[in-house]
Amino acid sequence: MNQPSLSALHTSALTSLPLLARGKVRDNYAVGDDRILMVASDRLSAFDVIMGEPIPGKGVLLTQMALFWFDKLGHICPNHLTGEAPESVVTPAELPQVQGRSMLVKRLKPILVEAVVRGYLAGSGWKEYQETQSVCGVPLPAGLTNAAKLPEPIYTPAAKAEMGDHDENITFERTVEMVGEELATRIRDLSIQIYREAAAIALTKGMIIADTKFEFGLTDDGELVLMDEVLTPDSSRYWPVEGYAAALAAGENPPSYDKQFVRDWLEQAKVNGKAWDKTAPAPRLPQDVINKTAAKYREALDRLTA
Repeated sequence: MNQPSLSALHTSALTSLPLLARGKVRDNYAVGDDRILMVASDRLSAFDVIMGEPIPGKGVLLTQMALFWFDKLGHICPNHLTGEAPESVVTPAELPQVQGRSMLVKRLKPILVEAVVRGYLAGSGWKEYQETQSVCGVPLPAGLTNAAKLPEPIYTPAAKAEMGDHDENITFERTVEMVGEELATRIRDLSIQIYREAAAIALTKGMIIADTKFEFGLTDDGELVLMDEVLTPDSSRYWPVEGYAAALAAGENPPSYDKQFVRDWLEQAKVNGKAWDKTAPAPRLPQDVINKTAAKYREALDRLTA
């Protein structure tokens, strides 16, 4: 049997549990009515389109990274882990699909707000800042450059979109309308606190967390719980410290630990002689791009846990 980190799993196919949903990366199965088995596949999405080729070992790396952070941040906020072994709820034949890449978690009522925290100006935030000198309605000082560190981390929530659509940036005031002032404020304050602490830990490993997003849910008795995945390269922009200063000085994007290889390749990919229009199906990824992307995810986990 191959080790799970060496074989690629594009889509899980467990038959012993009912499938609840397939996301861009995770396949969620019901375990009774109070738990969910989350299986992190090796699927990769870019521009909200799922690639046909998996990135071998990616799901294992994402899961190990999320578990690392849940362990480090548990004192700030409870999380959805049950502490039970995912392997205990599937058949022996299904173990290869589950080992190393799954979490057995509590079934919560999800809050449909993506809690985004930005510590640096990057991506869509940089684009918006150039036009409005603000990000998602949060005014920022004049004269900031691409990849600049913000004076303080800012909270820029998004509304979760249907599968295949883009999440929509919203104001904090809109989250108050959605979930009430007390809960909206608690999510904002917790998110910033978690980001600050995680960014400080990552910095000791020579990594910058430029921005990230968190997801929260509620237990039946109303307790706020950190859920889904946390602080992986899929949900966070990681930059190595080395190379950051030079990129900042040049006004360029720093090198990153994520799917940037794939995005860069797709930006110049041709389909029937024309630039890909960023709708499914995606162009077939070359092996070189798959290998480099897998290596980046591996390096991120290795540095973080060294």
